[in-house]
Amino acid sequence: MFRRVEDFKSIWQQEAEKTLAVFAAIPDAAAHQAVDAHHRDLRCLAWHLVENILELPQNLGLKVKGPVALGSDGFIGAPPPTMAEIGATYLAVSESLLDHIGSWSNTELGRNFTLYGETWTGAFALYVLVSHQTHHRGQMTVLMRQAGLAVPSVYGPTREGWADFGLEPPKV
Repeated sequence: MFRRVEDFKSIWQQEAEKTLAVFAAIPDAAAHQAVDAHHRDLRCLAWHLVENILELPQNLGLKVKGPVALGSDGFIGAPPPTMAEIGATYLAVSESLLDHIGSWSNTELGRNFTLYGETWTGAFALYVLVSHQTHHRGQMTVLMRQAGLAVPSVYGPTREGWADFGLEPPKV
């Protein structure tokens, strides 16, 4: 949980870099990878992360903006055709989030907000925002493996990442 706005900003910047690294590792030709036709593909999961940065903070009074806007249904419509466009949009809304959260004092973290029919503190809502992104980023890395793509090292070396340390990957 966050006790200082600066702590959230620091964590968000680190997590945004990890998310952008995952986006950059997905070629447009593989962005259609999904578990099946009834689940989001890589492109839609990435776009959902953009959408969430616009949607959740508005419930906290933060007017995050970007090159796209939420519709009255709380969604932003179909994703653009390329991962580069999604990445650029993600970066813009992520930077807007950091700008707007800078207007908060640390006391806002303890304030209660109504989100999704529940009462959450500002700190918990920001924790959920980070955790939600991490959850979907994890889903994306599994889909990337299924598509035969190399997964970037995020919290430690991936199978391919051990080579960067001059080491063999652990045996499984």
